[in-house]
Amino acid sequence: MSSPEPTGPALHVPVLLDRVTELLAPALRAPGAVFVDCTLGLAGHSLALLAAHPRLRLIGLDRDPDARAEAAARIAAAGHTDRATLVPAVFDELPYVLDRLGVPEVQGVLFDLGVSSLQLDRPTRGFSYSTDAPLDMRMDPSGPRTAADVVNTYTHGELARVLRVYGEERFAGRIASAIERERTREPFTGTARLAELVRDAIPAATRRTGGHPAKRTFQALRIEVNDELGVLTRALPAAIEALAVGGRIAVISFHSLEDRIVKQTLAAEATDRTPPGMPVPMPEHAPVLKLVTRGGEAPGEAELTVNPRAASARVRAAERVRRAS
Repeated sequence: MSSPEPTGPALHVPVLLDRVTELLAPALRAPGAVFVDCTLGLAGHSLALLAAHPRLRLIGLDRDPDARAEAAARIAAAGHTDRATLVPAVFDELPYVLDRLGVPEVQGVLFDLGVSSLQLDRPTRGFSYSTDAPLDMRMDPSGPRTAADVVNTYTHGELARVLRVYGEERFAGRIASAIERERTREPFTGTARLAELVRDAIPAATRRTGGHPAKRTFQALRIEVNDELGVLTRALPAAIEALAVGGRIAVISFHSLEDRIVKQTLAAEATDRTPPGMPVPMPEHAPVLKLVTRGGEAPGEAELTVNPRAASARVRAAERVRRAS
């Protein structure tokens, strides 16, 4: 998946593919291993892992029906349909999916966060500010709330909070005021009008640096519409719980808000929780995870040359070392 805007023709290039394959390989070599791709998208990572591990079983989750259909076609073309189960689900539904499939534990889990290439490259989905389209941004087109709903109905304070927290936008208050003023004249329905308004609301000196002025606003609205951070906060502990001992989890994030949640969640489970004052570590409080990356690893220059969208990507991974008491 990816968060930045398209920079060329639609082309699916899985981010950090070689590194993710390497990180998950030790856990997926076992006969009968089960791998969960929590953000299936166009199945780029999953296809590479299915090819690398001929006995691997894939469970792929995605809330986007367009993505699932395209992923299913790619998996079928590669001859892996009999080893793949694709499920229409948001990834915080992982425990229910595994229970329904009768899978008690898994050997690998991948999260590739953000918006997918498919969603960015189809302007009608409303994720992009580069072309005019309906102001939608739902990853699941049947979802109850669109970006237009947020822009047209949230109070000034609510809008400013969303832009400031989820977009890390310095001018959140100014943009919220401009939106509030303009929507009284006519409700927002398209991406172009909103992008233009954001550009005009930001000081000219700021507009000249840092990419498109609307980038942070669109990111914030997308996160709000899809409850991305809430879903991630619920899903990570569930994914860790589903891992077998020796199983591995890898998470690719694209901005600091996601990465902070991933870092804190993995670090907490990789920490000895023996109460202070105890003379020796207590086995029941030993770490559940072992970190297998040093911080958030970034793509190398060679990958960025081929796939500029990967510039902000970071991957973190961990291995389960024991069952929780």
